[in-house]
Amino acid sequence: MIIYPAIDLRGGRVVRLTEGKFDQEKTYGHDPVAVAQDFAAAGATWLHVVDLDGAKDPAKRQTALVEQLAQGSKLKVQTGGGIREAAQITALLSAGAHRVIIGSLAAKQPERVTEWLQQFGPEQIILAPDVRLDEAGIPRVAAAGWQESTGLALDDFINRFLPAGLRHILCTDISRDGKLSGPNSALYAQLVKKFPTLHIQASGGVASLEDLRLLKTTGSAGAIVGRALYEHKFTLAEALAC
Repeated sequence: MIIYPAIDLRGGRVVRLTEGKFDQEKTYGHDPVAVAQDFAAAGATWLHVVDLDGAKDPAKRQTALVEQLAQGSKLKVQTGGGIREAAQITALLSAGAHRVIIGSLAAKQPERVTEWLQQFGPEQIILAPDVRLDEAGIPRVAAAGWQESTGLALDDFINRFLPAGLRHILCTDISRDGKLSGPNSALYAQLVKKFPTLHIQASGGVASLEDLRLLKTTGSAGAIVGRALYEHKFTLAEALAC
């Protein structure tokens, strides 16, 4: 299982949001490149970068900073945040990103995203459904910065893209994100079982080394770790070792 230390960018700063809410922001640093270099020094191989400014306003994309992160850390970078056009994917890949994250648009415009999977290839695109569990416990995909529900069941969302060669999924349980409340390991175990050809990344809630050990038993291909590192619940070196 790959550990993906996370950097969320807002105004050039390293921040974390709780449940994706911009009014619940905490700043953890003003030098993202230095943070990424520290991750590399600790033994990371990948870096997860979310451009929060780009997610709100495409005109404010921080592509140049993503390039600095990739070049300055030498880590493989997966990045996204409000991707709406193929040109944005091209720009990020040209800037040194290895994989581009597509979120809400995949739920709203699946035909366009299917074309991107075929155009750029399944290794360079990762779809990122953010989900809330309904009253029956069925994960349903949210959109628009988690402010609205599409009503689309997660399984149906994934099945739309399998014929196009989908390989990577990054799934966030919104109720766990930024809360250090533990990941929804049952959700990831179900996904791995239902979709054995996919590489499933778990996101949201990791607070301890035990959480990471539990996620590994689910068969998840990766785990996003953010706030737990910044608040010193454990070190990245400890996470990689466990």
